[in-house]
Amino acid sequence: MIDSAALLKDLKGQLRLLVADLRARAEDSGDAWGTRLKEEYAEARTRERTGHSWVVWRDNEVDQAAVAWIIATTFLRFCEDNDLLTGAHLNGRPTPIGWITGPGDRTALAEENLTAYFRANPTHNRRHWLQQGFAVLAAQPAGKALIDRKHNPVWTALIRPESAAALVEFWRRTDDAGVLIHDFTDLDLGTRFLGDLYQDLSEHAKKTYALLQTPDFVEEFILDQTLTPALKEFGHDGLKLIDPTCGSGHFLLGAFHRLMKVWEHEAPALDVKERVRRAMDSIHGVDLNPFAVAIARFRLTVAGINAIGERSLAAIPALGYHLAIGDALLGESGGVPATIPGIDDDEDPDVERTYLYDTEDLADYVGILQPGQYHVVVGNPPYITVKDAVLSALYRDSYKTAHRQYALSVPFAELFYRLAVKGNRNEPAGYVGQITSNSFVKREFGKKLIEDLFGGFHLDNPVDLVQVIDTSGAYVPGHGTPTVILVGRRRKPVGDVVRVVMGIRGEPGQPKVPGNGLVWTEIVENLDNPEFNGKYVSVGDLPRAVLVSHPWSLSGGGAADLLQLLDGQAARISQREIVVGRTTHTGLDEAFYRPTGYAGRRNLVEFVPVILGDEVRDYRIGGETETLFPYSSDGFAVGPSGEFLREMWTYRSPLRRRVDFGHEPEERGLRWFDHSMFFADRFRSRLSVAFAFVATHNHFVLDRGGKVFKQSAPVIKLPKGASEDQHLELLGVLNSSTACFWLKQVSHNKGEGGGARVDAGYAAMGSEEWRNTFEFTGTKLEQFPLPAELPLVRGRELDTLARELDQNSPRAVVADWLQDGMSPSTSLDQRLKEGGAAWERLRERMIFEQEELDWEVYRLYGLLDDDLAYSGDEAERLVLGQRAFEIVVARQVETGEEESTWFTRHGSVPITEPPT
Repeated sequence: MIDSAALLKDLKGQLRLLVADLRARAEDSGDAWGTRLKEEYAEARTRERTGHSWVVWRDNEVDQAAVAWIIATTFLRFCEDNDLLTGAHLNGRPTPIGWITGPGDRTALAEENLTAYFRANPTHNRRHWLQQGFAVLAAQPAGKALIDRKHNPVWTALIRPESAAALVEFWRRTDDAGVLIHDFTDLDLGTRFLGDLYQDLSEHAKKTYALLQTPDFVEEFILDQTLTPALKEFGHDGLKLIDPTCGSGHFLLGAFHRLMKVWEHEAPALDVKERVRRAMDSIHGVDLNPFAVAIARFRLTVAGINAIGERSLAAIPALGYHLAIGDALLGESGGVPATIPGIDDDEDPDVERTYLYDTEDLADYVGILQPGQYHVVVGNPPYITVKDAVLSALYRDSYKTAHRQYALSVPFAELFYRLAVKGNRNEPAGYVGQITSNSFVKREFGKKLIEDLFGGFHLDNPVDLVQVIDTSGAYVPGHGTPTVILVGRRRKPVGDVVRVVMGIRGEPGQPKVPGNGLVWTEIVENLDNPEFNGKYVSVGDLPRAVLVSHPWSLSGGGAADLLQLLDGQAARISQREIVVGRTTHTGLDEAFYRPTGYAGRRNLVEFVPVILGDEVRDYRIGGETETLFPYSSDGFAVGPSGEFLREMWTYRSPLRRRVDFGHEPEERGLRWFDHSMFFADRFRSRLSVAFAFVATHNHFVLDRGGKVFKQSAPVIKLPKGASEDQHLELLGVLNSSTACFWLKQVSHNKGEGGGARVDAGYAAMGSEEWRNTFEFTGTKLEQFPLPAELPLVRGRELDTLARELDQNSPRAVVADWLQDGMSPSTSLDQRLKEGGAAWERLRERMIFEQEELDWEVYRLYGLLDDDLAYSGDEAERLVLGQRAFEIVVARQVETGEEESTWFTRHGSVPITEPPT
């Protein structure tokens, strides 16, 4: 039995060696493969298939070729250890058993066979020998597609003989007892380990293609909602299913096993090989990644062997599944491959053809991406944005929903419905199911997807959403990105409601068995109960009209009703004629940015503080960075000093090459040392409300000028002449917990925002939901509902307290002490102690005022009838644990009603009774 983790770790080392070998060959002008790569790249650029540089494009091809060698030898080893090539023939002649190694005496047998091969082929080396083994695998009817001679790089990307020898020796490694370290012997012929290799073997491929396995329990759930009803409606004979993002084949394997059960039940007298062939004939898949498709083909092949009951590839015919390598988005919409029979350039000069790479075989699967033919379309599309500008433009031209800086999940959602059978009076509609990133739900690029596609009434591609299931709180291994499951049919909408599962809270911890997680269990057990309101999710039938408007709110537990109540306010921030955005964009931060104090030490006068998003917190603006600034205090361009030019001179070439709006600076009338985009009017207007673009919750701060703000810390600019009080009342309402709730309902949840935990696939859930960051955009802020009265007094008080807090920061205390000439009357130590005590008192006052601000704003929005805010004259304070919700939670924990890590996380002692 193979140890998946150990195999993956060891193979990564082999991959690095092969990548280094093949990268050198790709640059060797005398190497046939390297020459062909350069030809491919030139044609791909000419035919607008890629906009990447040669180096980026080459590295991708090199990585694919290196992985192909790893995967091909893995297939061969699996076949050897499980005797799957017994009785195999090559060119009509029986082949030896033993190519690389295997348990028992297989290594010695492989060496004997190799010696005999070298006698017959004295000029060959171990690379030729490995290729001979690949040829045997490919020569079997059921193995032809596994190491395809026409498209697989192992036939053209020829590794050095030394690399081939090292690869053979790697597979022969043994422990101290002489036992093979990597032994694939498995009576059940399990191939799950190949899914792990697909996802994690190559870091380059993982980032480029967003490789991600779909967990079995998710795949089974989606097939329950799609394939199961489709079989009842369309029948099993002739049913067609496709995963256009098939990866290592999880959905396809699950579908095959279900189809086999149906065939066994419906046609028990039919020969088992024919049942397998007919079930496989229903299976279709496409993926851009060649080794992903290779793995999916191998896994389906082994599944077919198991189903037939044979133990050798030589004993079974071609299985008949349909898995193609290529870009599903382009293959369907970018024209037809040039090799389609019956279509000639001279016959139809207007047909626009997608350029296919040598590793792609879409041309061998004519019609696989023809729209409207599949009864079931399922998948887990990639969630990334496209880095290649040319490719992104191609997708944008082909898919109406590809809007703004879209993620790939958007055009794939459109493609899924294109591929499904279109329902009409005579033909039932195809079923579509997918788990995908929920980023489209709130972010601006999802607007067309929701309002145009999911609106449902397009004649060419109607969509009937049936289920929308918020899975962002469930533990889904590998999915660090919050997700949603969408199930629908390709037909005009039927009915006025959509079944929606809304999240209330996330999984409280990582379950031992992901499929038994608390959130997932509530989803599965209560999907059919529209009145369910549980601890983790609530289920309901939402009016379809709600889901044809962007953004969606998928929060349960009454959140949708509260959002609707808030949105019922008459006023919006946009009615105040605000402007939201950054004040500058340098275009090359490393050329302009310096640590605070640097400019003064270098006698530079052209600088101002630049504020980043994580420096806008708790009514205060930090600042550890300055930017070189060739403008006056009124925002006008000034002639640079000699010191400024000397500082910038080393960056002059990259600064001149900056491109914005398609042009370099001097083409836009700028100086080479100007900021790429400087909004002088925003800079001149001294008052502004700055906020953190990405944060765990809302942070808004009043700024009184003299700084610039980059994209991560945009500012709200009120109309010219707006008073400070108008800014402060806005500051108050935007920093309230009510605003926090509203913003989180309409803003994109970015999860944890990166890091090792996210890379490992752990989304912030339950007790760690506080890790989630949200993207607070200007577009959303413009729609923020305002109550008739705003909390000016408390907004002003919190701003005043924050400024006093700043005056007692360690930096300010030290600066004051130095300015006083290091007065001997008060030591620095004493000053710091006094400042620290004042800091604590002021923070406790701010916590109190924030708490009262929240109670006041509840009333201003009509959420409370009574005024519950404190109105006394004393300056009150609150410490950790004394807020109302903390006392309530402490009581619930004490009685066992609730579990919470709040107190542990904050180092707080639970308080169950209010202090005197």
